[in-house]
Amino acid sequence: MAEHDHGYKLLFSHAEMVADLLKGFVREPWVEQLDLGSLERVSSSYVSDDLREREDDIVWRARWGDGWIYVYLLLEFQATVDRFMAVRLLTYVGLLYQDLIRAGETAEGNLLPPVLPLVLYNGEPRWTAPTEIADLVAPTPGGLESYQPSFRYLLLDEGRYPVSSLPESRNLAAAVFRLENSRTADDLLAVMQRVLEWLHAPGRQNLHRAFLVWMERVLLPERTGRREALPTDNLREAETMLAERVKEWKRQYQEEGREEGRRIGLQEGLQEGRQEGRQEGRQEGRQEGRQEGEAALLLRLIERRFGAEAAEAHRDRIRQADPDTLLAWSDRILTAASVEEVFV
Repeated sequence: MAEHDHGYKLLFSHAEMVADLLKGFVREPWVEQLDLGSLERVSSSYVSDDLREREDDIVWRARWGDGWIYVYLLLEFQATVDRFMAVRLLTYVGLLYQDLIRAGETAEGNLLPPVLPLVLYNGEPRWTAPTEIADLVAPTPGGLESYQPSFRYLLLDEGRYPVSSLPESRNLAAAVFRLENSRTADDLLAVMQRVLEWLHAPGRQNLHRAFLVWMERVLLPERTGRREALPTDNLREAETMLAERVKEWKRQYQEEGREEGRRIGLQEGLQEGRQEGRQEGRQEGRQEGRQEGEAALLLRLIERRFGAEAAEAHRDRIRQADPDTLLAWSDRILTAASVEEVFV
């Protein structure tokens, strides 16, 4: 989890990633009015010791008209869902406001700037915690509810975004989601190649390197179970190695898939064989039962007509005869003058 946290923190330490996250996933009118070109990371000089301890949280701000809008981005990759996330974020935003007041960073009229509390979650279980703090407060007596805090945060739960719902257009944040949610090596390689093509533009070397580090330390180990260092000082060479690792992962999973298919096919074949065997056995049993019944009936008729000695003398011959022969002998017994004429 630590590698995942650090990998995401490295990615979202770049303004272009934050801009794409806002454009691609915060579908609200005010985002269109933001000057995303003005995005800047909030200086640590504005942040108190209490807030600096939040190592996985990143604070950005962008121009909106004559003022600023702050984005408090909390990266959450724990194995369990934090039910009281709204309380945590309310505390962090309060600390941020205290720091901005202390640094004299209030808006005109001594007003506090707007803050977007945003949780980017990438855990295995889907997020179920309330996003509004009011849903965490017990019912209150009449009139007291007006004194309760009103606060909510925006949740981006990556696992809730199927690949088909994510845009294929140039959006680096959406590409991260697609990479995380890709189910086949072909999909993974296609998205990786597209991302690396986008990052070849001038001025993106640092972001390019951040993506490669994230792929090396987080994405590929999750898929292959192995981690191998990429030469991030040589981006072209790193890309070549990365493509080879994905192809190797594809071959590995194809072989495992074939082996699994052979195993399942063998099991299914054995099951089908057992079923066919049972069916054939039932058919054979029915036929043998009918044959034995016909033989017993013929012996009884011979005994009644020609005596027990005649039946005993021909018992083995009758029991070894096939059904057609037994039928022919049974027809003859009605007109035969002697037991020998039955077997002519």
